[in-house]
Amino acid sequence: MRIDAHHHFWKLGRYDYPWLGPQLNALYRDFGPDDLPPLLARHRIDRTVLVQTISSLDETKWFLSLARQHSFIAGVVGWVDLKDPRVGGTLDELLASPGLVGVRHQVHDEPDVNWLLIPDVQRGLRELVQRGLPYELLIRPPHLAASLQVARNFPGLPLVVDHIAKPRIAQRGWDDWAGGLAALAQCPNVWCKLSGMITEADWTNWQPADLKPYLDHVLATFGPERVLFGSDWPVCLLAGSYDRVVAALETGLAHLSVAEREMIFGENAVRLYQLKDLA
Repeated sequence: MRIDAHHHFWKLGRYDYPWLGPQLNALYRDFGPDDLPPLLARHRIDRTVLVQTISSLDETKWFLSLARQHSFIAGVVGWVDLKDPRVGGTLDELLASPGLVGVRHQVHDEPDVNWLLIPDVQRGLRELVQRGLPYELLIRPPHLAASLQVARNFPGLPLVVDHIAKPRIAQRGWDDWAGGLAALAQCPNVWCKLSGMITEADWTNWQPADLKPYLDHVLATFGPERVLFGSDWPVCLLAGSYDRVVAALETGLAHLSVAEREMIFGENAVRLYQLKDLA
């Protein structure tokens, strides 16, 4: 079972996408369930995890409806307002139908780098713990310290670092990222997605070798048992095709055993998201 644990859909005009505009020419169109299956088939990807793009409960419900209609979508990482005192009830409503496997918020867009430590947010995270739902950390290096505190505050909460915490690959940034990520990896409840790397590299000139030091650091700190493949399609199109994303990762993981690669390309997603029907 091969799983792409991170991709998106969007439909222009259905919602307001603050981060998306005509200047992002490669992305400024609709991307939906009809576009992805040919790419999955080419790389023997069996199932996927669809991830939120905006702070919208309605988008989460739309994604869950798509998961019910399209069997290749194994689960949805949606958005809820963690600061809402009624978030527990909202989660229960969403969980009444199958499909929700995690929650995410664009933490790196919040002006407060310690947003995760706001008491109302912490209360919302406790609601996730009670329901066994993972929380995805969409962060940059300045947010690693607060993320570490969350991991320690909630050892029973599975946390997933999206896009390896977005190091400045194009600038060969390292010191502001590597130590903080290594500290986070010491917490056994934290996982990491090998996703979004090419859009942190030089969009027009990146090569797999540019990603290799970052990839190796993630593997050395998390181990192949807590690392997942995610394409970040279609956002990846800013810097390269789905094919190039998969090829770069397969090149970077070639030294691992077959069993370790199978974990990264699918088995770990089954465990993390409790996709029992796929086990």
